[in-house]
Amino acid sequence: MKAVVCKAWGPPDSLSVETLPEPQPNAGEVLVDIMAAGVNFPDVLIIQNKYQFRPELPFTPGNELAGLVRAVGEGVEGFKFGDRVFGFVPQGAFAEQLVVPGLVKRSVRA
Repeated sequence: MKAVVCKAWGPPDSLSVETLPEPQPNAGEVLVDIMAAGVNFPDVLIIQNKYQFRPELPFTPGNELAGLVRAVGEGVEGFKFGDRVFGFVPQGAFAEQLVVPGLVKRSVRA
């Protein structure tokens, strides 16, 4: 899987495209094939360490995504393979795939 990676704080031209292992969803997670990602001014600030959200290096920037569900983890309800989805995440949308939290059915005791 290819992803944009920020290894050091700096301008957009300091980012690199890397090949990373394909992520796998754990229980309660959904794996999304990203078809589109939004690029916003905060993304430019985050990679320069000039924003209130400061992820640890290295990281994949990007917080708006749209794509298709590739796989669902155990316990996830409300999503299935091929569903069209969109979302907002803290980081990671500038990649071909991303694991995100899914909807999990929880038992409720009276």
